[in-house]
Amino acid sequence: MIYVTIGLAAGTMLVMALVFSYVLGWANTAFHVEVDPRINSIMDALPGANCGGCGFIGCGEYAEAVVDAGAEVNKCPVGGESCAAEVAQIMGVELGAALPFRPVVHCGAHYEERLGRTEYHGEQRCASANIVADVQGCTYGCLGFGDCASVCDYDALHVIDGLATVDYEKCIGCGACAKVCPRNIITITPFKAERILAVTCSNKDKGKDITKVCTVGCIGCGACARASDLFTIEDNLSTINYDAYEPVCGADVMKACEKCPRKRIVFVGKSTTDDVVEFSGDVVEPDFKTTVDDTEWRG
Repeated sequence: MIYVTIGLAAGTMLVMALVFSYVLGWANTAFHVEVDPRINSIMDALPGANCGGCGFIGCGEYAEAVVDAGAEVNKCPVGGESCAAEVAQIMGVELGAALPFRPVVHCGAHYEERLGRTEYHGEQRCASANIVADVQGCTYGCLGFGDCASVCDYDALHVIDGLATVDYEKCIGCGACAKVCPRNIITITPFKAERILAVTCSNKDKGKDITKVCTVGCIGCGACARASDLFTIEDNLSTINYDAYEPVCGADVMKACEKCPRKRIVFVGKSTTDDVVEFSGDVVEPDFKTTVDDTEWRG
């Protein structure tokens, strides 16, 4: 009797295995979603950093967007030109000239240049300090606690004397620093040259109010705009039209820089000896665009 029971059990298990195998095989065929082989090919070409610098959650989502939604093939900041070329070849498209995107910190004030600072004993993070009134007189400027530096996986950003400073030799333009800044003073900007001009201030208050909280902030005097059409004054703040920006700055642009009484229009980017013209302003080591409301690029 025991052998009959064991045999029945084994037979039942065998029949069930066959039935489930058939059902699973049918379901695999019936519900199969065809994946474009180009997606896997692009995934293999991408570096797999999943940094989000392309604007998508990860490399997989970006690969799908390239194939299914026509996303640009050159949006991976980590892979660079060689990766973009490989993705373009997979997609069978021509790779146009791609501008590198890098961060620019729109603040140029170090500790000694900030007025009205108060001692802060709370959590040493920009996100926390930003919700406390009167941490510093300027409500637009860099807080200097290093939230941006803490999220940089490439050791490309450091706080020096209270000011977030970019090491452009290491920066790959992933945008993590811009996303974490609670004051939105770090923006990702297209670099038409190794070094470009940027307005290192974000304060939109009137000039007389700015002089009370910062010794170097833009006062919106308009001297730059009068010297060159590249500059405009928006909300009391000098703004650069990067669409019209040329890799080699003309005499009018350099004059605008020199006319700035606060020396807030400065070159940012990689150090290079190829600059055709230099001027006597401060050199800042960040390369992004900044705007308090983070709605558009500006100088």
